[in-house]
Amino acid sequence: MSQRTLHTLFKPKSVAIIGASNGAKRAGNVVMRNLLSGGFSGPIMPVTPKYEAVMGVLAYPNIEALPLKPDLAIICTAASRVPAIVERLAQFGCKVAIINASGMANQLDEEGQNLLTLTRAHAKRYGMRILGPNSLGMMLPNLGLNASLAHTSALPGKIAFVSQSAAICTTVLDWANNKGIGFSSFISLGDATDIDFDELLDFLGRDSRTTAIMLYIDSVNEKRHFLSAARAAARNKPILVIKSGRSLEGTTAAKLHTGGEVGNDAVYEAAFRRAGMLRVNDLVELFAAVETLAHSAPLQGERLAILSNGGGPAVLGLDQLILGGGKAATLDDDTFDKLNALLPDTWSGQNPVDIGGDADAKRYTQSLDILMNADVADAILVLHSPSALGDGIEIANGIVEVVSKHPRRHKVNVLTNWSGEDSAYQARKLFNRAGVPTYRTPEGAVGAFMHMVEYRRNQKLLQEVPQSIPDNIPTDAQLARSLLQQAIAANKQVIETHEASAILKAYGLNTIETHFAASPERAAEIAEQIGYPVALKVQSPDIHHKSDVHGVTLNLTSHQEVLQAADAMVGRVHSLNQDADIQGLIVQKMALTAGTQEIRVAVTHDPVFGPAIL
Repeated sequence: MSQRTLHTLFKPKSVAIIGASNGAKRAGNVVMRNLLSGGFSGPIMPVTPKYEAVMGVLAYPNIEALPLKPDLAIICTAASRVPAIVERLAQFGCKVAIINASGMANQLDEEGQNLLTLTRAHAKRYGMRILGPNSLGMMLPNLGLNASLAHTSALPGKIAFVSQSAAICTTVLDWANNKGIGFSSFISLGDATDIDFDELLDFLGRDSRTTAIMLYIDSVNEKRHFLSAARAAARNKPILVIKSGRSLEGTTAAKLHTGGEVGNDAVYEAAFRRAGMLRVNDLVELFAAVETLAHSAPLQGERLAILSNGGGPAVLGLDQLILGGGKAATLDDDTFDKLNALLPDTWSGQNPVDIGGDADAKRYTQSLDILMNADVADAILVLHSPSALGDGIEIANGIVEVVSKHPRRHKVNVLTNWSGEDSAYQARKLFNRAGVPTYRTPEGAVGAFMHMVEYRRNQKLLQEVPQSIPDNIPTDAQLARSLLQQAIAANKQVIETHEASAILKAYGLNTIETHFAASPERAAEIAEQIGYPVALKVQSPDIHHKSDVHGVTLNLTSHQEVLQAADAMVGRVHSLNQDADIQGLIVQKMALTAGTQEIRVAVTHDPVFGPAIL
């Protein structure tokens, strides 16, 4: 049912504009102008009792007067009038309505009914779908449909963009038009009261006109539907996500923006990765990732080779690669010999392959050819710094020719960075036209390569199924369960260090000998029994990070030291946190720390995604 009505959203044959206007700066005027200038071939029907015609198009005084049932209606009126309009449109047989009005969730009508609840109920009763409210509208450039309040229209292309923020929509639009990047669909979700990310992902994942999907997310409402739709769509095409609210303050602002539930950012991160999506941190990165993934064949592996006419930029790129968790390619003997025979004695002799500041087009193309022929790298980054001795445009032409004709062009990805401004601009335009990804800085190019790597890793994660537990792990689930049941019965939310060791032991995980002492005297007695040196820790349900309140003392070697440390610790904790309930002390034998790990495991209930292991 929903997919069928969404089909109408993406292929409307007729459009009505409710509240169309001849008044400049009115929503009904902007939408009307955008629709007329887009080249949409179906009927465009303004509805308003005020004017006989709007922008030269015959207007209809009310919805009932329309000559046919519109597939799509854009409601440009004040929020208070929306519920009645939606009811009439739905009764009339309209399939989808876009609502521009904002603030409907917080407004009541004369009878005290919530405007949004009322609107939703009317639409649902007659099977009409709603985009918004608070939506900028949508564009389908391939159909010439611009049913939006945007200041400019989108170019036709193969990327779908779905955003909860209208301001992000207009920013992305400006950037894409400047870069000549087009869209298969451009959708402003607004408050997503009905049509949401999950259904759109389902549709766009199957849409043959869409090769990549970009999402801007403030918050996710239907997490289970969202994740399953994202996982299904991510199998077929790249999904890039930019998610606001990485800081606590940002999260609170995002909640105010779309009214959604706020979740932990790390849990969002894990969910995106598990669903095979690629998360980017800002708009610059989003656009770079789109350009990379739109122009590139899928990576076969993760090894990057760098070919450059200067050492500095190549090292900057290499640093970025290694710090970002990437892998540098290693030259094998055969490749080394071939490059050695071709290049001057001063070449670097390793990856990055520095071919000298006087490198001309011939040296560049022959070096690139050798690297593409060898099975040493999965991607090659070609860097060029301006030089009086090598013509940047000529070199760029040579690179394009090698890439376009090479038999391994689908196995080895080539990325480029022509540094500088004026001389590099023409070269970058040339690469753009040839479909070779190009970037302004070495770091930007390596960042884009790491997007490809991350995307490849996430795709692998998407295909993974959890491993079954090997038979040789000792498990005493009954013991662990009974210990946990006791904790639940005692209404305990946290398993303390001395209680956790018995549960871990039930699964063959050995921990340091750990004892609980109710008093400093008892702690000193236990220390004598287990042998020195010992560590002493304060035990309080009110303190999660003991070291923050100086509640840990290490390497105590005598009865007296333990007593003194215990008294001092309790005093310190009370002075820093008077209300802390100090239950006692934990005594542990000091361990050899070489090669050991400290770990803290918690299961939290994330408000968006539910139970999560941290």
